[in-house]
Amino acid sequence: MIDLMVHEESRRAQSFGQDAQRYERARPSYPTALIDELVGGPCQRVLDVGCGTGKAARLLAARGCHVLGVEPDERMAAVARSYGIPVEAATFEAWDPSGRTFDLVVSGQAWHWVDPAVGPVKAAALLAGGGRLAVFWNVATHDQKTQALLDRAYARHAPALRMGYVPIGKTRAEDSAHIAAITAPGLFEIPELRAYVWEKRYSVDEWLDQLGTHSDHLLLPPGQYAALMEAVGAAIDELGGGITIAYHTELILARRRDYFLPSGLGFHHR
Repeated sequence: MIDLMVHEESRRAQSFGQDAQRYERARPSYPTALIDELVGGPCQRVLDVGCGTGKAARLLAARGCHVLGVEPDERMAAVARSYGIPVEAATFEAWDPSGRTFDLVVSGQAWHWVDPAVGPVKAAALLAGGGRLAVFWNVATHDQKTQALLDRAYARHAPALRMGYVPIGKTRAEDSAHIAAITAPGLFEIPELRAYVWEKRYSVDEWLDQLGTHSDHLLLPPGQYAALMEAVGAAIDELGGGITIAYHTELILARRRDYFLPSGLGFHHR
């Protein structure tokens, strides 16, 4: 059974804002095909949960959507606001929508930080019947030689990360658990799982830069972190000074059921 209790690890959740500009610079964006899917339905009013520096929000805004971000880290929110995205600083669980509703609720790289018992219910309350919840993650995969060299570096310097760290080529086994959590309250139709494949080339410095934006790396002791980065850098040098990452952007897309629920639960057909 997959553990979805990562949302309780507040120290990890608050680590991203240590260098929000680095996160903005180094983290990958999202493929056009994903955004095409999201704007293919109603999306005039969009809520971006855990919007970070606004990477997904800006792509949707560029397509004409009116996007509001919710982000618990004020340092990350400030970067998103600098790009013109309005952001309210709060966790999704504590955020007060003040009666606002949305056509689309999205969350890129962030839904695992939301309490799975609260998130789907609150998202459903914000959506009209037929409105959509879309949560997605970028997953990196490597060719066999690259994977072997990176595995060797992690086995020596950070074996705990090697066993389950998505950006070094591990699968997102959490998808089935997230789908089950979204389905459990009975407020959404059975979610669809989709994947969008694309590539990005990284130099040594660029790959190390983005590794330093991941919470499990950031929380390593400084000496261990430095040794791991040196070993990963040496592995990429061995590969010619750069690596091409095959990304799979995995989308869980759920449509809000279109029916009345008891008013005491706070959900209404619209």
